Amino acid sequence: MADYVTVETLVKSANLTVVSGSEHLQDRKIVVSDISRPGLELTGYFNYYPHERIQLFGRTEISYTRNMTQEERTDVLKRMCARDTPAFVVSRGLTPPAEMLSAAAAAQIPVLSSNLPTTRLSSLITDFLDGELAERQSLHGVLVEIFGLGVLITGDSGIGKSETALELIQRGHRLIADDRVDVYQQDERTLIGEAPAILSHLLEVRGIGIIDVMDLFGAGAVRTNSQINLIVHLANWTPDKNFDRLGSGVQSQSIFDVEVPKITVPVRVGRNIAIIIEVAAMNFRAKTMGYDATKKFEANLNKLIAQNESAD
Repeated sequence: MADYVTVETLVKSANLTVVSGSEHLQDRKIVVSDISRPGLELTGYFNYYPHERIQLFGRTEISYTRNMTQEERTDVLKRMCARDTPAFVVSRGLTPPAEMLSAAAAAQIPVLSSNLPTTRLSSLITDFLDGELAERQSLHGVLVEIFGLGVLITGDSGIGKSETALELIQRGHRLIADDRVDVYQQDERTLIGEAPAILSHLLEVRGIGIIDVMDLFGAGAVRTNSQINLIVHLANWTPDKNFDRLGSGVQSQSIFDVEVPKITVPVRVGRNIAIIIEVAAMNFRAKTMGYDATKKFEANLNKLIAQNESAD
């Protein structure tokens, strides 16, 4: 989890325009993902002013300032410029009040602008900051996007996770992270996985070493991050182990507060694990769309039993 995000990083990620204070972009730190729309503060009520948040001005706030006197605008905007206020952001391409620019310049606070509507801009900034500031958990495994689904491949070291990922990449799927996957919770039901910066686009293949997937296979073979929809755990096959043959056993793994569906695939000589995982992803998608082959088999079996009983 990052302790803070610089305003400079936000400007680049959200494609914001710097109106003033460009020299302070690296110095100003954002420590919370919440955003403030300072309606009450513009009326002079500062009892619960969230000064540590980005201050977002939309059409409503800008229109209200225009009805204030110059003295009132100067007083309120100076009070809003706290030591830890990261930035002022104005949406819809509106012109910031001159008093805002003056007060912000004195407090070394950047003033930013965007042409986006206020609600969309607020959502964009919040989602970005949520991801950057969220608590992260590092998992051992390989994350691959298969048919639009994020599949986390886990298993003991040396079982063939990276080699399987390499074959999946050759089959047209995309690598997100190899060996170590940084995971954070986006919302109550969504987990996002990404590669640590030092491992981005890299894959380790025993006997060859580290390869750059983007360099060898092109930009279409990699992705920065992905939702984790399914976990496929690779386990060495032994005669004494019982593996699910019908797909009726429901497994899941808890990561943070999210339960992620999980299947276990036995690994033995002669099995093409990449194709099996590919089919597992397709089957999982079919189940989420309401089609379950296991239920169809059970229905066919019950029908056959009923026919045999009636024949007797």
